[in-house]
Amino acid sequence: MMRSVTKMSFVMVLVVVMAAVTEVVGVNVTYDHRALVIDGKRRVLVSGSIHYPRSTPDYDFEGGKDLVRFVKSVADAGLYAHIRIGPYVCAEWNYGGFPLWLHFIPGIQLRTDNEPYKAEMKRFTAKIVSMLKDENLYASQGGPIILSQIENEYGNIDKDYGSAAQSYIKWAASMATSLNTGVPWVMCQQSDAPASVINTCNGFYCDGFTPNSKNKPSMWTENWTGWFLAFGGAVPYRPVEDIAFAVARFYQRGGTFQNYYMYHGGTNFGRTTGGPFISTSYDYDAPLDEYGQLRQPKWGHLRDLHKAIKLCEEAMVATDPKNTSLGHNLEAVVYKTSSTCAAFLANIDTKNDATVNYNGNSYHLPAWSVSILPDCKNVVYNTAKINSMATIRTFVPTSVGDEFSDSKSISSDWSYVSEPIGISSNNAFDRPGLLEQINTTADQSDYLWYSISTDIKGDEPFLNDASQTTIHVKSLGHVLHLFVNDQLEGSAFGNSGNPKISKDISITLKRGTNKIDLLSLTVGLQNYGAFFDKTGAGITGPVEFDGSKSGSTLDLSSQRWTYQIGLKGESLGLDTGDSSLWVSGSPKGQPLTWYKTNFDAPSGDGPLAIDFTGMTKGEAWVNGQGIGRYWPGYNAPTSGCSDCSYKGPYSSSKCLKNCGKPSQKLYHVPRSWLKPSGNVLVLLEEIGGDPNQISFATQELDSLCSHVSQSHPLPIEAWSQNKKSKSEPRVSLECPHPNQVISSIKFASFGTPQGKCGSFSHGECRSTKALSVLKKACVGSRSCSVAVTTSKFGDPCKNVLVKSLAVEASCA
Repeated sequence: MMRSVTKMSFVMVLVVVMAAVTEVVGVNVTYDHRALVIDGKRRVLVSGSIHYPRSTPDYDFEGGKDLVRFVKSVADAGLYAHIRIGPYVCAEWNYGGFPLWLHFIPGIQLRTDNEPYKAEMKRFTAKIVSMLKDENLYASQGGPIILSQIENEYGNIDKDYGSAAQSYIKWAASMATSLNTGVPWVMCQQSDAPASVINTCNGFYCDGFTPNSKNKPSMWTENWTGWFLAFGGAVPYRPVEDIAFAVARFYQRGGTFQNYYMYHGGTNFGRTTGGPFISTSYDYDAPLDEYGQLRQPKWGHLRDLHKAIKLCEEAMVATDPKNTSLGHNLEAVVYKTSSTCAAFLANIDTKNDATVNYNGNSYHLPAWSVSILPDCKNVVYNTAKINSMATIRTFVPTSVGDEFSDSKSISSDWSYVSEPIGISSNNAFDRPGLLEQINTTADQSDYLWYSISTDIKGDEPFLNDASQTTIHVKSLGHVLHLFVNDQLEGSAFGNSGNPKISKDISITLKRGTNKIDLLSLTVGLQNYGAFFDKTGAGITGPVEFDGSKSGSTLDLSSQRWTYQIGLKGESLGLDTGDSSLWVSGSPKGQPLTWYKTNFDAPSGDGPLAIDFTGMTKGEAWVNGQGIGRYWPGYNAPTSGCSDCSYKGPYSSSKCLKNCGKPSQKLYHVPRSWLKPSGNVLVLLEEIGGDPNQISFATQELDSLCSHVSQSHPLPIEAWSQNKKSKSEPRVSLECPHPNQVISSIKFASFGTPQGKCGSFSHGECRSTKALSVLKKACVGSRSCSVAVTTSKFGDPCKNVLVKSLAVEASCA
């Protein structure tokens, strides 16, 4: 049976954008042991991952998945692109990016030497390449694409597939290269990748990575800038000093291509999250936040790093690095020719700063840092010393409708529809025993009803006092709600580490017929691991009445159950807001209730979110577009969050925040989805909430900050403009919006100021001139730059050899 292009298409192709393109004519892209070679010239490249369906909701293969349009946008921006076709992408995307219909092809086994799977993989890969070739988007055609990727992190799990894994990888490489893209192909995390493709590294650190051939360059395809958030988990973050250290170490030790995963994470709209239990936010603590705003100082500190590395490019591509020990955990790596020289000085100790002598000069190296010397003499950048400004951004409740109203809620004018409990569809069906959910629903919906009726006489041995008993349910996950005689008796859910459920729920049965309805839910399908496609979901049993006092049970598992895929409201299209069934009102605390309201777009053009405080779990739509699953009722553990040092190896659990709070309560609403008025918001609340409490919130800039020491390197611009002799470390501030100016200086201190942005305090050593100097230099201007010198502020304490300047400002 022929499938249409849309149905054939796998969900997502990963796209990486990088370094500027200088021409649009066809170029030759090859590689050697040092670097990618573009038109005969080795290049040092820096790139960042972006998933266009998560970032630009006005696209698609249809709509949000329009790959060709996105790559053309990359070209228009003057950038190169790396197309990571996969087709397995992982990416915390539902089912790893595969369409679920693959699962039902007879005889198929995914990601192994299996003919049905290879046929589909080849058809998809060839289709993507053809689409891009038809638009002349490969570099050989004058387009921006200089790299392609086949497969993804297969080396992490290939041992589980036995000998078929090796033959599959050889086939995948051969298939890909036969498509004649005119650019190199890569395989990440594949140490046995064939000679025809470049094997690359993914991870928090790749400075120790070595390709599997002396003819291949060292490439880092995923440098994880943070980590993904799971419902029920605390929010992970990664200090920028550590990211910068990892990047500098990689280039120091011979790398010439590095990609941030993610550079902009975006949002898991609709039902696209994988995991299971991946949150709707895919912020990833990336340099560009979920809403596309600069995350400072992460963005600025990495920008300065890239400039510093580019200053070293001529020396780096001309020769191989030479390593010299400067002491315990101290080293110098030099790139030197007769005409150029660049050096990296590293202190990899996790606690102790050091002073080292190199090339006749003395250098102070903070612990866990790298200094970059583009002329082998002067430090232009140190990974632990941040020159760029920091920002504090917060979400502020925003009124809609009457601008003079004190109410911050989205609306007081709600209507609702009660979802029927249990079976309500003519398409329901009976089966003996309990069915696995994914095979039953084919992921058409998160929801599957399991329904059964049982007659109770009142003298059953599993009954305890009166008609009390316990129902014991086991499930592969991810969430279940138990209704007895149309009343919600209890809920249960797993977590990202263990989605399975084993739950005892106390219930009351009546004499006569009792209706038992179990609603099983998925929260994104498995996206990673060997044979991840065989990971099931749903209630697999046992389901039994358990009389704890009598020790008697009644197992319902093998009896005949009635099933319904999805909810009635889904089949009626209630998510669009259309229907004559809506009734005025907003009953609180009612399970399985659809809510609808109309609203005007909040004023302004800043990032917009819905604060789901007051709700528990469900899904939401704006003008028929799914903004994702919401679950503010799932709190992170109360422990595990603490102050996090950038020093020492990072892991996904090292730096956490938001403990004891909802994993996510703010949900992105793209302004491109909104009309000035007449917008429709629809909610499906599963457990019980109060929609009158939810509100819009806009992201606003609270403060700009900078804290720079006299020991910090000179501004990068001084090097690029050859003004080193006239420069000194500087505090620089800039309002992000072009129509804003610096309106006030909240704090300024020169000497020994303490604290961080938002909580600076004066030290014992402080100049009395700092506030007036900063006000004069900055207030009324969009940006300002002030030298950190005693000639500017005076010397308040001559016994302090190295002083610093801390500033906090606001924009308006």
